[in-house]
Amino acid sequence: MASDAELIGRSLAGDEAAFVEVICRHEVAIGAYLERRVGHEAARDLLGDVWVAAFESRGTYDQSFAGARPWLYAIALNRLRRYWRSRPPEELVPDVTGMAEGWDPWPTVDVRVDTRVFRAALAGLRTAEREVLTLVAGEDLTVADAARVLGLPAGTARRLLFQARTGLRNAPGVAALLAELNSVKGSK
Repeated sequence: MASDAELIGRSLAGDEAAFVEVICRHEVAIGAYLERRVGHEAARDLLGDVWVAAFESRGTYDQSFAGARPWLYAIALNRLRRYWRSRPPEELVPDVTGMAEGWDPWPTVDVRVDTRVFRAALAGLRTAEREVLTLVAGEDLTVADAARVLGLPAGTARRLLFQARTGLRNAPGVAALLAELNSVKGSK
């Protein structure tokens, strides 16, 4: 199986089907990322924009990286930022509070955590902390790949992830749950 870098290289050499294969590999993940951030309708339009931008900028892809997913997340994040900037001020809401109701950012989050408490805890994080946490925990990227997406040094991304985890751990509702879990664990 060819790597994404090889497919992009073949695409640059004129193999039109090669880039379609890259799209097929990553369409579900990138589409889901966009949908979680802006909802279904806007995500469909943005996903098309992501593929057009990726195709147009494939000549700048660093082929020393075999996998293109972080590069595609970076393009998707740029499209999201452009989308948010284009919204009228009265429509702007923090990306966390604008998520669809019932959205579970990470299925492994303990069911005892009230979604509103968790959303409030996420909203309390700085944007950069939330972005790194979302990419690592929600999109299953490595910290190094999240750093690539955000254009940050890996050490900065690790620090932001640590700060985000600390912020969540210390958020009132989450802290109460952790205290409850620790007391249950201690009584066993």
